[in-house]
Formats: sequence, structure tokens, C-alpha cells
Amino acid sequence: MSITFNADEIFEMAEQIERNGARFYHKAAENFKDSDTHNTLLELADWERQHEATFAAMRKELPEQERQPTVFDPENEATLYLHVIADGHVFNLKQEPSEKLTGKESQENIYNTAISMEKDSVVFYLALKDLVPPGEGKDKVEAIIKEEMRHIAILNQKLAALK
Repeated sequence: MSITFNADEIFEMAEQIERNGARFYHKAAENFKDSDTHNTLLELADWERQHEATFAAMRKELPEQERQPTVFDPENEATLYLHVIADGHVFNLKQEPSEKLTGKESQENIYNTAISMEKDSVVFYLALKDLVPPGEGKDKVEAIIKEEMRHIAILNQKLAALK
């Protein structure tokens, strides 16, 4: 049986990814106290929280039809699966971000890492878009992708300003 997710479930996952991203950036900022990088990472954390709020608002506006499950899931396993993907695929917080960061990374390195993670988010959402049948919120998933691409553009501007 092919598994499909409705738009509500996709938005739930997007919100989780953004929460994970905000925590990642906030924890990474702790390694760069008293620097411009620290402030930039805190700004990135704020952008992630703003994206989460945007996605939550979009989710709230979904018509009831797009909130209905598209698969029989009496044990709520699909939702649990979405959380596992969001927690483990992008902005993996099972491994502490501080373990990845030594505090010696350059601003350029941090921005490149952030861009890479945001690109992973876009790829992730593109894959998920294909799981959402037409009429079940595919256009809303497209909006998520556009938001993430905007985030990458902002990060690229920050990176370019360093050169």
C-alpha cells in the first residue's frame, strides 16, 4: 500500500523542523559569545521561529477536508513517523549541535553549514510534496518550499557580505 500524508501532517512536520532549526541555531550561538556570529546565529534562530509561526498559521487555515487522514492510522503511527523524520533528518538534535561545533569555526563555515541544512529542508519538502495528492494541500507544501528558498537567499546574502 502506498502511504500518503495530508497537508495537515506535512505542516505539522514543517513546524517540527523549524522548531528543531531554532534550537540548533540557538545552541550553536552559545559557542560564539561576544561576536557577530553569535548575533547572526540568534537572528537565524529567530527566522526559524518566524517560519514556524508562518507554517502554523498556514496549517490553521487549512480547510477541514485537508486535515482528514488519507490513510487508516488507528495507532497514530503516521504522525509518530513524521516526528521521527523531522527530528532525525534535518537539524538532528539527537546529537547535540555543540558536539559538531568547536567554537573555532569561521562565520563563513557557519553560514555554509546553515545553507546546507536549509537545502536539505528544501529537498525534504520537495520529496514530501510528491506524497501529497492533488487537492490535499499540494499548493500549501509549495508555499513551504518557497519559504525555505527565501531562507537560503537570506543566508547567501549574509555569506556574500563576508567576502
